[in-house]
Amino acid sequence: MMRLPICPALLVAFSLVAQDAPKVDAPKAAVTKLTLQAAIETSLKNNLQVQIAVETRDFTRAGVLIEQGFFDWNLTSGVSLSKIQDASRGQNFPGGPLVSSETTSFNRAFTLGSTKAFGWGGNLSLNYAPTYRFSKGTVNGGPEAPFTTNPYDGSFTATYSQSLLKNFGRDTSESRLIVARKGAQAADLGFQKAIIDLAASTESLYWDVVYGQRNLENKQQALALAQKQLKENQIRVQVGTLAPIEVTSSEASVAQREQDIIAAEAQFLNAKDALIRALYPSAERPANLEMADVPSVKPLEMDEAAAEKQALNNRIELKSARLDLESKQILETASNNRTLPQLDAFATYNGNAASQIPSEGLAAVNKDLSKGAYPGYTVGLQFAIPLQNRTARGYQAQARANRRQSELTMRDLELGITLEVRQAFRNVDAFNKGVAAAEKTRYFREKDLEAEQKKFENGMSTNFLVLSKQNDLDTAKSNELQSQITYAKAVTALEKALGHLLEARKLEVK
Repeated sequence: MMRLPICPALLVAFSLVAQDAPKVDAPKAAVTKLTLQAAIETSLKNNLQVQIAVETRDFTRAGVLIEQGFFDWNLTSGVSLSKIQDASRGQNFPGGPLVSSETTSFNRAFTLGSTKAFGWGGNLSLNYAPTYRFSKGTVNGGPEAPFTTNPYDGSFTATYSQSLLKNFGRDTSESRLIVARKGAQAADLGFQKAIIDLAASTESLYWDVVYGQRNLENKQQALALAQKQLKENQIRVQVGTLAPIEVTSSEASVAQREQDIIAAEAQFLNAKDALIRALYPSAERPANLEMADVPSVKPLEMDEAAAEKQALNNRIELKSARLDLESKQILETASNNRTLPQLDAFATYNGNAASQIPSEGLAAVNKDLSKGAYPGYTVGLQFAIPLQNRTARGYQAQARANRRQSELTMRDLELGITLEVRQAFRNVDAFNKGVAAAEKTRYFREKDLEAEQKKFENGMSTNFLVLSKQNDLDTAKSNELQSQITYAKAVTALEKALGHLLEARKLEVK
C-alpha cells in the first residue's frame, strides 16, 4: 500500500512550506495612512488647478468693478493763470491826433466740476467756475491806470439729461453691468465645477491605488499557493507518488505568478505615483502612502425619476447655462432698445453772480451763487434718428441669434444630463449586483479549490486540475476586486451626475 508513506511525506512538505514562506514585502519606511476624505481635502488644498480656478474667478469678479465704474462720480478741476500784454496805435477819427495805448491783462480761472451717469439713462453735470479778470495800462505815455473795476465774477451750472427712448431704463443702460454680475456668478459656479471635477478625479485615482494595492496582495497569495503546490509535488516525486513531469507544470505556474506580481507591482506603483502627483504637486511628499479605505456597497436610496429631477436642479453646468441665457436675453433687450430713435430731455440751471469789487472778492461771488441770486433756466428736447439704422439692426440680429443659441444649448445640456444620470443610476445598480455575484463566485472558487486539493491528496485528481482551480480562484479574486472598484467609481459618477458630490463629501466651497 502506498498510502502510508504519503501522510508523513505530506506532513514534512507542509512544515517546509510553513517555514519557507516567501517574503515578498521589502522593509518599508514609515507608512502614512490615507483616507479617501483626507485625499480629497489634500488635493483641494494643494492642487494647482484649484489655484488657477481661484484666479479665474477673481479675474471675472473684477469685471463687475469695471462696469460699476461707468456709474461712478467723476470729479474734474482746472486752474489757469495768464498775463497778456498788448498795444495799439491809431486815430479816434480821421485827421485826429495819434493815440497810442499799452495794456496788460491778468486772468485767473478755476473750474470744479462733476459728472455722473445713472442706471436709468440719465446724466448729471455740475460745474463751478469763479474767475478773476484785471487789466491796466497807459494811454499816450500817461500814468498807468486800472481798466477793470469789478474783477471778480463766477457761475454755477447744473445740467441733467434723460434718455426717453433709446438708452432708457436699467435693462439698457445697466445691461453690461448686469451681464458682468451674472458672469461673476457663473465664475463662482465654474470654480465649484473645478472643485467637483478635482474631487471626482482624486477619488478615481484613490480607487486605482486601492485596486493596485489589493491586486498585488492577491497575486502574492496566488504565488504562495503555487509555491506550496510546487513543493508538495517535489516531495511526491521524491517519494515516488508523482511523475516528475508534473513538477514542470507547477514550476511554470510559479513562474507565471512571479510574472503577474511584477506587472501588479508596476501597476500599483504607477497608480500611487499618479495619486501623489495629484495630492502633492509642489508640497513635501510622504515617503510611503497606504490607502485606509475600501469600497463599501450600499443600496440606492432613490428611484430614477427622483435622480433626474435632482440632477436638473443641482447641476452646475445647467446653472451656468441659465445664467448665460439670462445674460443673452438682457443683451437682446438692450439691442432692441438701441434700434429706437434718440430722444433726450434736458434741463439746465445756470446761476450767475454780480461782478464784485476787489474788496469783496470771491466771498461775495460765492454768496450770490449759493443763494441763486441771478438764476437762469433752460429746458428742451433733442431728437436724432439714423435713417437706415443698419448698425443697430445688425447688433439686434446678432443678439437674437445668440439668445436662441443659448436656449438650444441649455436644452441639449438638459437632455445630456438626463441621459448621464440614467446611465450612472443603472450602472450603480448593475455594478452593485455584480459585486454580489463576484463575491459568490470567489467564495465558490475557494471551496472548489479546497475540494480539488483534497481529491488530489487522496489520489483522485491531477496536478493539472489543481493548478486550473488555482487559476480560476485567482481570476475570481481579480474579478471581485475589479467589480468593487468599478462600483466605487460608479457611485462617484452618479453623485457627480446628481450634482451633490460636494455635499456627499462634506466639502464647502468658499
